[in-house]
Amino acid sequence: MPRVAYSRQDRQNVKESLQAAALELVAAHGVRATTVEQIYKRAGISRTFFYSFYSCKEDLVVEAMYMQQPRVLKKARDFMEKNGKCWREKVMEFFLWCCTGEKNNIFVMSIEEQQIIFSRLSHSGLDLFREKQYELFDSLLEILGVRRTRDRVNIFINLLMSVIVIKKGVPGSIPLLVDEYSDKSTEIQLEGITDFLERCRKQDKTA
Repeated sequence: MPRVAYSRQDRQNVKESLQAAALELVAAHGVRATTVEQIYKRAGISRTFFYSFYSCKEDLVVEAMYMQQPRVLKKARDFMEKNGKCWREKVMEFFLWCCTGEKNNIFVMSIEEQQIIFSRLSHSGLDLFREKQYELFDSLLEILGVRRTRDRVNIFINLLMSVIVIKKGVPGSIPLLVDEYSDKSTEIQLEGITDFLERCRKQDKTA
């Protein structure tokens, strides 16, 4: 006999299963190739039940991405707590880890996927995404030992996300870039971001 009543905890468990399934599928196959059917079957529920949680796949994918944030913050702490390396080496290692999302089971949206998802998000959904993104990068600056200001957080978002998205897009969605120099270009760009953060730290010490 089918189950007709779910407790609040039951629904929370199902929601977490949907988020985990969505992350796993989009990380492996991309947003466009991942279907609602694949997600709800992976989570073990029906199509109708899926739509009692989310109005569309895109809403689920964005919410599922929030699940990654504690893991990213933990990884940043792990790198910064390493012994035997200077601050700059630790920061660079963390940034390089961020740029290899798929290898580390972290989903990063390509340019195309961003266009797909954000064209379907509500204004409130987009506002929440911006808020969550800001909170993540604000916390990252704190972990990296940089005093946080709104300008610094927003510049940091633009700088690091630009490198990550470009790295993901070579060569598929950005064919004009030279693929075999992608890794070296990424390293140089990350050195520049690290230079910016290092200048911020020096300014704070002399302020």
